[in-house]
Amino acid sequence: MDHVDVANTFFTILTLLANTVVVVAVVVGLAALVSTRARAVGRAVLSAVGPSAQLLAWIVAAVTTLGSLYYSEIANFVPCRLCWYQRICMYPLAVILLVGLLLRDRRVRWYALPFVVIGTPISLYHWLVERVDFFAKSSSCSAEAPCTVPWFQELGYVTLAFMALSAFLLIGTLLLADWGAAQMDEAGIGDADLDADAGIAAEMPNLDELEVERS
Repeated sequence: MDHVDVANTFFTILTLLANTVVVVAVVVGLAALVSTRARAVGRAVLSAVGPSAQLLAWIVAAVTTLGSLYYSEIANFVPCRLCWYQRICMYPLAVILLVGLLLRDRRVRWYALPFVVIGTPISLYHWLVERVDFFAKSSSCSAEAPCTVPWFQELGYVTLAFMALSAFLLIGTLLLADWGAAQMDEAGIGDADLDADAGIAAEMPNLDELEVERS
């Protein structure tokens, strides 16, 4: 196994972890809209992750940037036009989020968000161009660096475009977590409120137990 195969495996694992985090965040967020118990869990997660969300978002952006440079400069994977568009959105994030961390500026999420909003659909479109003929016909990349042919594919769907998409989504999720934690701070929701939420959630009757009692 050469270094490219090792890198592919490493970044594929990171991609799957990123997907898991995003899916769990979406499920908890949707459940919190209708469930007090899920809302308590969501607040606890925000309280735990929120203070480190900016740092984690920067780590994701930095690792993605370094991975992109590895593939183009060491593995000699020539980036296509869509790859460059994604780089234009990802590379500034590594700088913007780092500056925000150094200055302790929580508003940096608003400076970073436009790059995520633009980069996410570009990555999704690139991934669809690689897989769907309809989208492939709409691309206008050069023959020297085609957008339709991925350099590699892991697990039948993980390509560089999908990795970029996963990174953008995870950064966006972390920025939302940072915003949520800031909202909790402004509302004065502290450990006492979280303990109260946990108590309420624990006291809520289990639906399965109620069904047994009724029967």
